[in-house]
Amino acid sequence: PHPHPSASEQFTGARGTTTLFDLSEPMDSLFFAGAHLVSTGSQGRIVVRNARTHNWQTQAVPAITSHAHAGSLLLLGCRDGAIYYVDLEKFPLRMKDNDLLVNTLYSDPKKEPITALSVYLTPSVGTEPCLEIAYGTEAGVVRVLIQHPETVGKAPLLYQTYAVHLHPITSIMLSEKHLVSVCAKDNHVRTWRVARFRGRISTQPGSLPLASFCAPSMIPNVDIGPFGDRDQNQVLVQRVVPHSPQLVIRQAATGARVSVVKSVDGTGITSTFVLECGLSSRVGSRARRFFVTGHTNGGAQVWDLTSAFESSPSSVAASHSRTPSSGKVTVNPRGDMQSPELGDESLLNVLDTTLHFSGTIPRRHSISAQILGTHC
Repeated sequence: PHPHPSASEQFTGARGTTTLFDLSEPMDSLFFAGAHLVSTGSQGRIVVRNARTHNWQTQAVPAITSHAHAGSLLLLGCRDGAIYYVDLEKFPLRMKDNDLLVNTLYSDPKKEPITALSVYLTPSVGTEPCLEIAYGTEAGVVRVLIQHPETVGKAPLLYQTYAVHLHPITSIMLSEKHLVSVCAKDNHVRTWRVARFRGRISTQPGSLPLASFCAPSMIPNVDIGPFGDRDQNQVLVQRVVPHSPQLVIRQAATGARVSVVKSVDGTGITSTFVLECGLSSRVGSRARRFFVTGHTNGGAQVWDLTSAFESSPSSVAASHSRTPSSGKVTVNPRGDMQSPELGDESLLNVLDTTLHFSGTIPRRHSISAQILGTHC
């Protein structure tokens, strides 16, 4: 039996009380699913901290190899070839030991370990959303499952199987328009265009192959994406060598290059994050997309990713019909061919209220900022 997490130490500072919890065994991932804090371990344990009751709830499951969440639904892909789910809003509990009730949603036909998982809830008005699941296996197989509102309580239906990879799937993403899968060999990416009718995946016509390309990296176990809002353009982040001062941002659907990001002070890039947030309170304004890079000197640089896409809208739209090799340059409004730069001078007006800048701005199209406990 797995003991429940216990608070071992508490630290009180100017910003409140920080509590250190002992989970009693190694955990591999820590993330927020809605307002709930979730931690999973590859040895087969899930721990959830209820945002309302502040109680820890735990459950032992088979070895976890992947996870995904959408809305209040948390999915776990396991080594036994099964997908388990937990409703984080209802939190069904056992009456005796207060453990989480983890239910089996689907089992792979060949019992292959599920190494990548993605879930998408279709937008709906007045009705329950349709649950769409894409997962990849250790054998390189990609499958898409669908569960309609009228079939809730039954196992999802197998919509389609793609046997195009020869190595384990490391990442997968199902969005409104595309299905993207990445395998372990040279980060080989395969993409499909998803056909929909009234918001649901359509079988006539079915999904169509869109692109096949590689985003190789010498960094072991690096996650290249896709990142970003599923209803907008998603991106892949390609870091070729460890601690390199530059990286490449590509469109996830086609592999077309969006921009080359170069560190403004020459320091190596150690981590990246795509942030979707709306900092403007104007009526009709939409969330902007920022790209944050962490560096070897402990600093962070923030880039305006939205401006990179909007600077040449025709090239972004045209890239859906181009091969990745033809997407290395764009045409600006003056007709000059160039590699697009990330950032915009207007970014300074957006961020100066939330970030504390250190030093001067070395370049016109980029900023270097030290994040001091701010919240975007």
